[in-house]
Amino acid sequence: MGSVLVIAFDGLQPAQVTPDLMPNLAELAAAGVTFQRHHAAFPTVTRANVATLVTGCHPGSHGLPANTLVAREVDPLRAMPALEPQLSRLALEAGRVLLRPTLGELLARHGMEYIAVGVGTSGNAYLQNPEAETWGGATIHPDFCLPRELHSKLESDFGDWPKKGSPNTLQMARATDILMDYVLAERDPAASLLWFSEPDSSQHLAGVGSDLARRALKEADAQLGRLLRRLEEEGRVEDTDVMVVSDHGYSTISGVVDVESLLREAGFPAGGGPGGVVAAPNGGSVLMYVPDGDPDTCRLLAKLLMALPWCGPLLACGAAEGIEGAIPGGLAGVSGIRAPELTMSFKWESRANDAGFPGHVYSSHGTAGRGQHGSMSPHETRNVLFARGPSFKSGVALSTPSGNVDVAPTVLRILGVESGEKMDGRALEEALAAKPGHAGPDWCRETHEAETSVLDDRYRQEITLVRVGETAYLESGWAELQSRK
Repeated sequence: MGSVLVIAFDGLQPAQVTPDLMPNLAELAAAGVTFQRHHAAFPTVTRANVATLVTGCHPGSHGLPANTLVAREVDPLRAMPALEPQLSRLALEAGRVLLRPTLGELLARHGMEYIAVGVGTSGNAYLQNPEAETWGGATIHPDFCLPRELHSKLESDFGDWPKKGSPNTLQMARATDILMDYVLAERDPAASLLWFSEPDSSQHLAGVGSDLARRALKEADAQLGRLLRRLEEEGRVEDTDVMVVSDHGYSTISGVVDVESLLREAGFPAGGGPGGVVAAPNGGSVLMYVPDGDPDTCRLLAKLLMALPWCGPLLACGAAEGIEGAIPGGLAGVSGIRAPELTMSFKWESRANDAGFPGHVYSSHGTAGRGQHGSMSPHETRNVLFARGPSFKSGVALSTPSGNVDVAPTVLRILGVESGEKMDGRALEEALAAKPGHAGPDWCRETHEAETSVLDDRYRQEITLVRVGETAYLESGWAELQSRK
């Protein structure tokens, strides 16, 4: 049996995969399968999508709703970042961080190993294999490893990790070294993951299409090239399936909104008192928690948000369900036991930035003109997936919708593992060599709308989904405040 290697480029958009910027990835895509209509999970932030990639479930199901969240099991009155050591504390107090099993756990049940190597945030790396100390395998990051004792061994073998840079070339090179010379050479797992922090970190810093971002794309692609050449030199190409994915697309910040200050000025106190609201900002979206679960507070909060010019789509869960003008969170995959009462995506537009990349969005933080993500903008929900290897067709571009939620079930399908777990995603059978022809399964598009009166105006919103069988992918969400004068 062969193996599966998943390579992730944080924040990569389809338009950036060109022979000029990313020659190695462009060549891989042309030789294998290009998924032309691939989707991120919402919110379009990294840690929610990492968890989706490794569980095959939407954020509402796997329980890691965003980069910043309220973990009610730990502290119901304060937002926390999904980082280390906060995630270890959540695991200790809640029993586990993710509510659904990951690839590492599912493969371990069948005697297979999964190892992740990544540079980026500590939370990103932790979520790639959070149960490694229980089920085996590993996750490897510049700051720590799971299991913990592996960190000192790797530093002994490879030296101290280089400091993070812009672009983050040296850390990406070290991660590639460790994958080639330790993970593949010594451990040879059934499945492995290599996570590059670029172009995300450079786009946050300097903007989409900036000189720095372009350099970052080329540097990250060069590491991919090194890895692909090693696979060829060692005769691994014929038994290694390579899947290349990104976690989300990107926008340019049009304006910054201090949601926390606005809530306090509007009379919503912090914490768990009457009328209290806890906000968890996530760039292009904000999660709103009402700790006492008061429906009246939820309604007042929704009305406040709907009246603001930067408010985009508004999803309701729990005590907020049924609010007029809001859309049920389950339609977008955010409903679950850790879901906030309200999830707001900031308003977006398709206007191009100075470098010619379309997509602007309001943000909870950052600087106007620089890069951001997190919203329902189609420029963020559309990301990339390419695949090449013995299990996949060659030279095929598929227009059937797919998503990050499909990566885990596809990996399991290639490895012949029947997990027995209910997943929100599906195995991408139409891309596999064993499936004759190039036609994918039937799919459809559906639109869900809601509206309500807000003072003298009318708030209207809609979200668009595409659906393949039971699997749904969020394409975009849109809202506007219409004057009735």
